Amino acid sequence: MRIRTRYWGFGVLVTLAATAVALVAALPSSASGAAQHVRWDIISTTGAPPGPLNPGGHASATAPHGGDTITLTGSGTFVAPVSGGSSAATGGGTWTTSSGGSGTYTVTGLVSWVNAGPQAPTTPPFIDNIDHGTRVNGTAVLRIAFSDGSEGVLTIGCHGPGAPPGIFEGIATTKGYTTYYNVPAPVPGVDAGRTNFHVR
Repeated sequence: MRIRTRYWGFGVLVTLAATAVALVAALPSSASGAAQHVRWDIISTTGAPPGPLNPGGHASATAPHGGDTITLTGSGTFVAPVSGGSSAATGGGTWTTSSGGSGTYTVTGLVSWVNAGPQAPTTPPFIDNIDHGTRVNGTAVLRIAFSDGSEGVLTIGCHGPGAPPGIFEGIATTKGYTTYYNVPAPVPGVDAGRTNFHVR
């Protein structure tokens, strides 16, 4: 009788453990921090709602100590894992510098992504012609390769409606040893220097 009781108790423990494992497996991936599918764009817009948000804009940054200015266009996607970087990144665009250089660039990987939360609603609302999920604020850092053989790191900042302080709006990049880190603030009504992220 004592042996039967012991095995019965062991069976209950095994059943409870199996049930716990099944419940954990059934939890949605967001409970453990799911990967995010993100689209980024250097957008075309005046920044004033209900002005439309379109891909195909441009943004600039300037190098220090009398360096030149680089202007980029571009868009792409990446999958942001729960932690670390990712090679699941696509996209690119064009680049020009005030010193006369020009070409294209290609995204080769994701270094980091921080989602700063959904953008606050505006009145009237923006007309979102990109419409690739939820618009969010945040910062992405991407590895890029330029068509002239140089490499760099592209930082995209989106400080949209409701963004917390500390995020610039626009782009900064390196190209070889040159650091284009002076990021001008967008000018109201001027179609330049703006970005956006959409998360699905």
